[in-house]
Amino acid sequence: MTAQTQQTARPAAQQQGSHHFVLTLQKPHGGGFISATFANTFTPRPGDTRADLYEVLRKEITQAHPELADANVMFFSLEPNGL
Repeated sequence: MTAQTQQTARPAAQQQGSHHFVLTLQKPHGGGFISATFANTFTPRPGDTRADLYEVLRKEITQAHPELADANVMFFSLEPNGL
C-alpha cells in the first residue's frame, strides 16, 4: 500500500481560509492500493455550495495528481475554520 499526504487550496483573499477540508482518495494500484489524504483551508466564493466545493477540490487534486483521477472518495469533510 502506498500512502501520500498532499495539500491543495484555491486562491483565498485571506491568509488562512474560512473553511477547512479533508479529502481522502483511494484507488487500486498494482497488487494493492494508492491512497492520499489532502487537507488545507480556503475561502469559498459567494454562492458556492458544499457540492460545488467538493467538485472543485476533487478536480484540482486530480489535475495535480492524475493517478488519482478515477479514485474512490474514502472521506470528505468541509467545516468552518473557526473554533
